[in-house]
Amino acid sequence: MSEKIYLSLLTGFLLLFSSTLAAEITADETEDKTIETRSDDNVTSDTGKEVNTQQLLQSSVAPGRKALLDQIVAIVNEEVITLNELDSAVATARRNLLQQGIEPPELNSLQNQVLETLILKSIQLQHAKEIGMSVSDSELDETIRRIADENQLSLQAFYAVLEEDGISFSKFRQDIRNEMIMARLKERQISSQVNVTEGEIDNFLRTQETSGSSDEEYLLAHIFISVTEHMDNPKILEKSRRAEEALGKLRSGADFSQVAAEFSEAPDAMSGGILDWRPMAQMGPTFAQLLSPLNIGEITPVVESPNGFHIFKLLDRRKVENRSVIIDQTRARHILIKVSELTSESDAKEQIIELKRRIDNGENFAELAKLYSEDGSASSGGDLGWLSPGNTVPPFEKAMDALLPGQISEPVQTQFGWHLIQVTERRTQDVSDEKQRENARQAIRSRKAEVVIQEMLRQLRDQAYVEYLAEDV
Repeated sequence: MSEKIYLSLLTGFLLLFSSTLAAEITADETEDKTIETRSDDNVTSDTGKEVNTQQLLQSSVAPGRKALLDQIVAIVNEEVITLNELDSAVATARRNLLQQGIEPPELNSLQNQVLETLILKSIQLQHAKEIGMSVSDSELDETIRRIADENQLSLQAFYAVLEEDGISFSKFRQDIRNEMIMARLKERQISSQVNVTEGEIDNFLRTQETSGSSDEEYLLAHIFISVTEHMDNPKILEKSRRAEEALGKLRSGADFSQVAAEFSEAPDAMSGGILDWRPMAQMGPTFAQLLSPLNIGEITPVVESPNGFHIFKLLDRRKVENRSVIIDQTRARHILIKVSELTSESDAKEQIIELKRRIDNGENFAELAKLYSEDGSASSGGDLGWLSPGNTVPPFEKAMDALLPGQISEPVQTQFGWHLIQVTERRTQDVSDEKQRENARQAIRSRKAEVVIQEMLRQLRDQAYVEYLAEDV
């Protein structure tokens, strides 16, 4: 039971941002940037940064253990990926596939795919560290408590189940911390670059009405072969042929999940390429036109988009009933101090504590929000308008829900920084129309976010120093 919890959880964090048509950059995209193994101890990265290989090898090994060159499979900036780490990740990937009834691809193919995942993960975590992004122990503890609750286990029972199955709790904590950091890194990028206008929402809803698919959702599986703007024509042709090879296997009767695990470059490749339920309009007009005529179980031909090559399988479809939605809403305002390259987590916390002291001493919340809050609500005194359940991240919502009108919270930490929250009003409201518009907003945001995240990952990968040291991997 714990192993399923463990694997599904790690996948779950990624699915916040990766159940998309966009894919993370994989081995085929990075071959041209691979740096040959050097015989000297010092090598220079693509960005001109000198890296001491021996120092990296020594620093990567725990005290009392000897470092052998063939134990290091890749150098990523100033960190390394060891063969033990790769073997462990490959074993986890195989176990995950087998638990889902998916036959794993050949070992070499799986190793290459998992290695690129580890490389990109390392790049993201290093970048997050450079910009001062972290997850506190209290936040991590709260997340693990929530995981235990969702699996109907007490913390003690949850720990026991992990221990029984031989899963190190310290490694489990570190894995969850890393996934939280990467999720925050992506959400930070989305928040700064993705905006949805009212006009876009109007157009989205009109498209749903005219297409006749406004009351339908689709469950899809996909295979994605990525293409980036720096690729030349021969490389793009190679990608196209790989997509056609995958399609050929499917048409010969191969299981879609197995082919996805072998060929797909999407983050969900190791879970059979299954996308969550989504409105057809969220797929965009081109894909909607292609997928609408499919019967359950049918697959598409290879479809080319600016991002790469896609193959879809329709797993299921369902009607969505448009019921009245009556909910409790909260009107609140806040002050946000962000954690950034210039403001550390401790500095941000100190600033928010000082602002809380000033408010407790009689200063006006709204006026201080105008002066100090670091988000778009500052100009309106931190007013966030009427908030429905799920509109804010869990730590913010939990703190807000505990307040009476007029009360001000203690400092609250989220992935965006440190907040003070004041509840001003509460009401019960029929939000059927608002819910429809909010669903449209989220669908548009999700589609834009896919592009933003893919570009962020591509840039991080292009800027990183990566050296492959194992020829047989």
